[in-house]
This record gives sequence, C-alpha cells and structure tokens, in this order.
Amino acid sequence: MKSYKKILFAAVASIALGTSAVAADKLKIGTEGAYPPFNLIDASGKVVGFDIDIANALCAKMNVECEVVTSDWDGIIPALNAKKFDMIVASMSITDERKQAVDFTNPYYTNKLQFIAPKSSTLKTDKASLKGKVIGAQRATIAGTWLEDNLGDVVEIKLYDTQENAYLDLSSGRVDGVLADKFVNWEWLKSDAGKAYEFKGDPVFDNDKIGIAVRKDDPLTAKLNAALKAIVDDGTYKKINDKYFPFSIY
Repeated sequence: MKSYKKILFAAVASIALGTSAVAADKLKIGTEGAYPPFNLIDASGKVVGFDIDIANALCAKMNVECEVVTSDWDGIIPALNAKKFDMIVASMSITDERKQAVDFTNPYYTNKLQFIAPKSSTLKTDKASLKGKVIGAQRATIAGTWLEDNLGDVVEIKLYDTQENAYLDLSSGRVDGVLADKFVNWEWLKSDAGKAYEFKGDPVFDNDKIGIAVRKDDPLTAKLNAALKAIVDDGTYKKINDKYFPFSIY
C-alpha cells in the first residue's frame, strides 16, 4: 500500500538505540485505523480489520500480549522509531526508501493498484485518455507515488490525508477517478457509497509486497517471520483471509 519521500529523513533521524521489544511483557502494534477492511475503528471505538487479526494471530504464536495503537499515516514510521510502538501492521508497502529507515518482515500479502471511477464515466486508463483528468490518491502511499512517477505530467494529482477523503471527493465529483489498492477499492465498491462506481482498466501495478515494519536490527523481525510461517502452515492465515475476502491475497 503505502511511499513517502517527505517523511524519510525524519524517520531516519528518529531511529532510536536500545534493547529489542521482543523481551517486553507487552508489544505495541502501530496501525492507522482508517484503511478498511485492513484497519479501521468500529462503532464501539475498537480497532479492527485484517491487519489487526493478522497481528493478533502473530502475537498469539509468539506467546506475547499485544496492544494496538493508532497513528496518523504520515508520522507512523517516525513514531515507530521513537518507540511509540514496536511494529507497524498497517498494510505498508515494502520499498527501498522505507528500508533506509526500518526493517521489514517477509510479506504477509501482495497488493495491486487499480483505478476506480463512476460507472457512467468513460474513463480509460491509458496516458492519452487520462490527459487533463483529475485523479485522487492517498498521500504518502504507493498509489500517490506511482501517479507522480508515471502520470505527473499527464493528470492533475490530488493527494489526501486518508483514503476516505479521496473517496469523498470522488463522490462529490471533485476528482475524475481514484487510484488505490485494489482490495481497499473493492471494499469501498461494495458499500452504499461506492455502488455507482467501478474498476477502470487493468491493475497498473500488481506486485506491491506488504510487510510489517520494525526498528532496524530488531530481533523481533525474525520472531515475526517465524510466527507468520506458522499461521500460514496451520491454516490460521487462510481463516483470516476468508473472513475478509472471497479470494486469496497472500
């Protein structure tokens, strides 16, 4: 899911020295809480979603107690390195830029990017057809970076602090389309708000590996990788996958 360039230097600068969280009595899980169905806050105020279920399953395998902490997306890596929490489980894309600031586990799912627009729209996703269009995406994400790198001279790009705000502008007609993670778009298209919209074109990027971020050189990475393998092998991962999606995202 989610690139950044603006927060990279702050993230690197905030890397803290100290002991690993592995030996702690309780691990804190950092997430955004605004990215359904992966992480969101339900009506009772509880943080739920695919990311949270995966994180809790990993904690159970590691025999540690875990607590979920929410953070604004733009500041989530600096918060990790400032020890506000011990890992980020928030559908974060594994990128070379981010690897300068944090370590990642093995991927726990693979994402794709795809455009959505009104069903009534004739929007096509080739460069010629997109010329002059206004396209929305969440700021500091792979989708936003892909637009800037590939269509920055073709479309007007509008970036948003949350994915929900991108959808709100799509609904109000302030953007012609939105580029986002396919699985997040899929969830929104099922909602009442998204029923008049549809996918447009094929995925533009289909190998976005999503991992758990931890502080540099933290032994927690190896423990999480072992736990991830265990929940895949014993069927726990599939049960969580099937709760949210009628297809495998692993």
